[in-house]
Amino acid sequence: MKAIIENQSYDQERALYGLVDTEVRNCAFGGPADGESALKESSDIEVIDCDFKMRYVLWHVNDFSLIQTSMDEATRAALWYDDDGKIVDCTLHGPKALRECRDIELFRCDISSDEFGWKCEDLSLSDCTIASVYPFFDSKDIQLNKVKMTAKYSFQYVQDAKITNCELLTKDAFWHAKDITVEDSFIESEYIGWYSENLTLVRCRIRGTQPFCYCKNLKLVDCVLEGCDRSFEYSSVHASIKGRVDSIKNPLSGKIEVDELGELITEGSVKPCHCVVIVAGEKVLG
Repeated sequence: MKAIIENQSYDQERALYGLVDTEVRNCAFGGPADGESALKESSDIEVIDCDFKMRYVLWHVNDFSLIQTSMDEATRAALWYDDDGKIVDCTLHGPKALRECRDIELFRCDISSDEFGWKCEDLSLSDCTIASVYPFFDSKDIQLNKVKMTAKYSFQYVQDAKITNCELLTKDAFWHAKDITVEDSFIESEYIGWYSENLTLVRCRIRGTQPFCYCKNLKLVDCVLEGCDRSFEYSSVHASIKGRVDSIKNPLSGKIEVDELGELITEGSVKPCHCVVIVAGEKVLG
């Protein structure tokens, strides 16, 4: 049976450093001493109904759970270098939460954190909301399900991700990303997917200017593109698109099938383009 620490307040440096096999319940971390690293180097711990207002609280922690716990804006860089964790019904509002962590699951969390989830591996989020600037940079083996995210520069250099039933509102997304599958999701993004490799989108609704340029092995299956102009420039692509595309510009190779096309732009190419474009069953290019 785990030891229990409950109903305590801590503001000193490394207050519970190296804690092992313990449940920490209804405790507050933060105060005049302005300490840091409250639970650094801990293992096999459960943190329940706690309130954090200090920096670097869980570094180098393994086998842990955070449940119904709050971290405010002062809880900077809260979880770094951690392994094997579950974060459930928590509020994570400090910048740079989760960096270089492995095997972390998040359920029903409210996340507001610039530079969230950098350089992580095996990261899973379900029923979460995210507000960020630069989320998931250079991470791999990511799964998102029923996530609502507002961000600017999302999923850059990410590898091996599965995204389902999500709403992603972002300035751009998936630049230099590799081996990504997105299903049944809405994505609003400028310049989505540039320089990506093996990006697959299935039954997605996509909105934004100049999507999917310089892509390698891009696949779109039964997707809808809204307000998408100068699409697919210099990309190798196989796409089936429902409805209208505003314009397609100099696609490199593959085949694009679309119900309606506003404009096909073929001038000014600096590369040989051999893509087949079919509009309403009729070949118009290739």
